[in-house]
Amino acid sequence: MSEDPIRRIADAVLYEGYVLWPYRRSALKNQRRWTFGGVYPLEWSERAPDDPPGMQTECLLEGADASVDVRVRFLHVVARKLYDERGRFVDELEAGGVRHLSWDEASEREIEAGPGSTELAVPAGRERETLPVGAGLIEREWEPLAGRIEVTTEELRKGLHRVRVRVENTTPAGGGDRQEILRRTLCSTHAVLRAERGEFVSLTDPPAALAAEAAACENVGTWPVLVGEAPDRSTLLSSPIILPDYPEIAPESPGDMFDGGEIDELLILNVLALTDEEREEVGASDPRARELLERCAGLPGEHLLKLHGAVRDFKPGRER
Repeated sequence: MSEDPIRRIADAVLYEGYVLWPYRRSALKNQRRWTFGGVYPLEWSERAPDDPPGMQTECLLEGADASVDVRVRFLHVVARKLYDERGRFVDELEAGGVRHLSWDEASEREIEAGPGSTELAVPAGRERETLPVGAGLIEREWEPLAGRIEVTTEELRKGLHRVRVRVENTTPAGGGDRQEILRRTLCSTHAVLRAERGEFVSLTDPPAALAAEAAACENVGTWPVLVGEAPDRSTLLSSPIILPDYPEIAPESPGDMFDGGEIDELLILNVLALTDEEREEVGASDPRARELLERCAGLPGEHLLKLHGAVRDFKPGRER
């Protein structure tokens, strides 16, 4: 787990909805994954208008210097396929007492973008993991991705700039179904913007003097919020899910449950209530789900008590 609090928030956003309770491949809700922050191929968006053709962040930056460091992060869907000892594709395998299921995983991608246009290019690839003798192998394969990230700044008046980050996916869509399209999609896409010398303006609660400029910012598929320690305004997270300024991960949380909007205690108790058969499927469905299962099973009782009834101090609103 990252010790950087900003990175922890960004990682929680990255894996939001990756796999949902009850964390099994067979669960209906897990038949449609990767629901947040999808930047789909432009060709596909023309055929499926509900899937937006790109992501755009606009925000305000105060200061004489509008230089920003931009990092765009997303998940790249990886197809996990199983083959038996004869090289035949199979839906599941057992090796060394561990059950494996064919399903999709994901790899983390991060692109650093400077002013102007930055090419986004991830080549196709394949990795093979040999299982114990006589069991077969796991093959992980991913599609190539192509796109561009446009970073521009516009001076609105002296000491105030509008920063725009535009992410587009130019990967050919082909004629595949939605599941195949997802393997060519930038999933859980978000951006982290760091000002080199200026300060970002809150779009959630802008000062009255900048309310009109803040309202004019156009954000598509994302919402920028201040992150870090308040009142620091040097870093902005452009998130595909709605967050407040300065979001925090509860210190009692034992790890990511892939659903930051739920209560950890309830999710953990539900995991502990799974039947042996259900736990076996969770472990076989996904390596990260298996780690979550083991983490919950090994959680000491006193840690569960810390999750029960925690109350944060109320914070006064900012004076205008």
